[in-house]
Amino acid sequence: MRILFTHSYFLRFDPKQWKQQQPYPPLGTIQAAAVLRQAGHEVFLHDVMFEQHAGSIIPVLKNAKPEVVVIYDDGFNYLTKMCLTNMREAAFTMCGSAAEDGCKVVVCSSDATDHYEKYLDRGAGYVITGEGEQTLLELTGGLEQKKSVELLNGLVFRKEDKTVVNPSRPVMRDLDSLPLPAWDLIDFKTYRKAWMKSMGYFSLNMNTTRGCPFHCNWCAKPIYGNRYNSRSPEHVMREIRLLKKTASMDHIWFCDDIFGLKPGWVNAFADLVEKEKPGFTFKIQSRVDLLLQENNIAALARSGCRDVWVGAESGSQKILDSMEKGTTVAQIYEATKLLKKHGIRPSFFLQFGYPGETREDIDKTISMVMELLPHDIGVSISYPLPGTKFYETVKSQLKEKSNWTHSDELMLMFRNNYPASFYKALHRYIHKSYRAAQGMLELKSLLSNPASINALSLKRIGSLPFYTSGKYYQRMKMKTHESVVEKSGQQ
Repeated sequence: MRILFTHSYFLRFDPKQWKQQQPYPPLGTIQAAAVLRQAGHEVFLHDVMFEQHAGSIIPVLKNAKPEVVVIYDDGFNYLTKMCLTNMREAAFTMCGSAAEDGCKVVVCSSDATDHYEKYLDRGAGYVITGEGEQTLLELTGGLEQKKSVELLNGLVFRKEDKTVVNPSRPVMRDLDSLPLPAWDLIDFKTYRKAWMKSMGYFSLNMNTTRGCPFHCNWCAKPIYGNRYNSRSPEHVMREIRLLKKTASMDHIWFCDDIFGLKPGWVNAFADLVEKEKPGFTFKIQSRVDLLLQENNIAALARSGCRDVWVGAESGSQKILDSMEKGTTVAQIYEATKLLKKHGIRPSFFLQFGYPGETREDIDKTISMVMELLPHDIGVSISYPLPGTKFYETVKSQLKEKSNWTHSDELMLMFRNNYPASFYKALHRYIHKSYRAAQGMLELKSLLSNPASINALSLKRIGSLPFYTSGKYYQRMKMKTHESVVEKSGQQ
């Protein structure tokens, strides 16, 4: 069959990400395309990453003349898990265009898994829930041979105006049995141009695992679930060789929820890298408790890891326990210091606005950041995702709005100790305070060792007045919102 793959992540529709210009190809999409191509189907890709509007699919439909259109979102990218309404509307538009063109339309995404009725209403003939490759393979095979597909696990469709939701499909365990992603479908030139202009190097994304066995009660796992399965280090190295040969990338983002959870994996991977010397650096996402096991940090350092993002979330142990995070503030401190000791840059994901968080908890988080000064921070407001315990707690309050429009909206969508305006000011305050502290550190370093100066140091020092004044301004705004809450409480 002629099958057109696309996805719904339009970089332009997310202003913060468009400004940063650090795009990653739709990895999950080209992985599914590789599976269908291996089965003998003729596959095409309409990569909408740099497109201006969802209507860009119309001329592609005319030229490719596909029998099936598959809107398959990249489940490895945390931005797609947020189910941003800008991207949802784009998916709806593409569903409608493909259906009007006479194509069978299949959708597989986090959002479609949670809201399949909406996609069926807008032109999708089938929604694949959860991990999609095997269901998609069996579905397209059935359509090609004109066999019934009504009993396929992981499939949702309508029959006689009634929605049929089939049982879930077990997740794959042998990830090495999958073909490598169809990287040849990607226009590397466009991605390289964006990265070289914004960062001065070219980064691509890879995954080594699927799933996460931990139970943070705000984290949704609609695609790969709570099971954890891993590729072998040898299989991962095979893909690295391919990307070095075909794309000449300099850097890799290993986009696993947690990199190297399998015992011994990180050390085995480091041994392979040291042996082959493929010449790349990389960043990962991990947990502070995992980093402190098995000499993992030393192994990461010798394999070329330069950046580790951890879900620090909060400097308050009370909040971490409420989240069922399973980590401690003490581990955050220990892992951060050990990463720095081995020349790896630690960065923190932080979350404000979790139910029960007080000003004291917020201050503990700010103090932790200022004391440890990680390389970078990513600050978010607690975001309820379907399928989580957190969502169930607040879903009755999600009346007018249950999704952000774009990733920088940072809207608090449920009632908390402070209004949404307070958290927006807090977001700006902690960023400016953090950048001011970085600038002050660079200034002290310059005064003690003038030879250490570089372009980044000068930029941070030069920005000191801007960030210093900005943090005081945002702190005043926070206090204003706090006083309004206090007055209403007294009344």
